[in-house]
Amino acid sequence: MDISSTGLRVLQQIAESGSFTAAAARLGYTQSAVSRQAVSLERSAGTILFDRRPDGVRLTPAGLTLLRHARTILDCLTAAESDLTGTVPRTELVRLGLFLSAGAVVLPAALTRLTATDPQITVTTTEGTTPTLIRALRAGSIDLAVLTSRPPHRPLDSESPRLHVETVVDTELVLATASTGKFAGRTTVHVDELVDAAWIATPSSSSEPLLGVWPGLPGRPRIVHSARDWLTKLHLVAGGFGVTTVPSRVLPVLPPGVSLVHVEGAPPEIRRVLVARLPGRPTPAITAVTRAITSTV
Repeated sequence: MDISSTGLRVLQQIAESGSFTAAAARLGYTQSAVSRQAVSLERSAGTILFDRRPDGVRLTPAGLTLLRHARTILDCLTAAESDLTGTVPRTELVRLGLFLSAGAVVLPAALTRLTATDPQITVTTTEGTTPTLIRALRAGSIDLAVLTSRPPHRPLDSESPRLHVETVVDTELVLATASTGKFAGRTTVHVDELVDAAWIATPSSSSEPLLGVWPGLPGRPRIVHSARDWLTKLHLVAGGFGVTTVPSRVLPVLPPGVSLVHVEGAPPEIRRVLVARLPGRPTPAITAVTRAITSTV
């Protein structure tokens, strides 16, 4: 096979992004250039690497096989560049992905612990939804991911081999309301009282559930504000502009004017916080970061 490093980077980015358009945007290419690279990769490999669907692009089994080799090749090229330029890293790098509300609760304590126990490790972070971070793990763009799942906690994706997953903690989903609003002074609210509520939610897509609306809510929710940043949502709540759902563990970092109440009349909604990585023997740095995250609870 005659495959360029550019082609392998395109493969990796398509795997992470889930579409040619998104991959092109992240790489700074045109969509047609990415499409040409994809066709060229398939021609060189002599097989179909991409499953082109109406809702995006997924790698075929052959594509996943090539992706595993691509990660190794690209890491070797990076190491070779460092050797040639003399820029040998002084620290061990771990690229960590976190779901959208985990940064404020999990990250500071984990990094503080890591600084004390393993100061030679440098952690870089990126936020994303759980499906996005799973694709990034599979693509090799991140080394470790803090993810969330809901019962019955099925495997995170259907690809093989399975990701290595550790449970960090189970946390209850609760309702964030204004401290001076309709539910002021309450510790619980019945789910029927939320039917006509104004909701502040994160936009959904075909692969990502709507975040911020109570899952067992009867009828169609009335969404008045859409925001992906959880802190924006909470400040809108504080201003009395709507309600949203959050894991109960965000209590220590709530902005002023926000209260948390439990929802009655519906089954408890439990969210599990997980740490995931690719299968196989982890590096000592990845093990240390995992340990720092799991020890924060």
